[in-house]
Amino acid sequence: MSNFLKKVENFTCDFCGAKVRGSGYTNHCPKCLYGKHGDEEVPGDRASGCRGLMVPVRAEVRGEEYILIHRCQKCGKVTRNKTTKEDNFEEILKLL
Repeated sequence: MSNFLKKVENFTCDFCGAKVRGSGYTNHCPKCLYGKHGDEEVPGDRASGCRGLMVPVRAEVRGEEYILIHRCQKCGKVTRNKTTKEDNFEEILKLL
């Protein structure tokens, strides 16, 4: 059983300024692929973590999925996140 907290939140990207409509699973900007470091204690809580800017450093292909690798500019933590159909595919390709 998962303890994930689905919380639908819209936000403005701290990197590019895009207005993003959240889905409850959104953890990065679909335009520039940057995110904010959260979800340390409970996945989806958005309240924990150092709140640093998560920089997309590379992408990986897993089967037919693209996975983004982010590194926090503030604390250095590295995370892996699935992409969605809303994500800017040209930006994903630049990271491969």
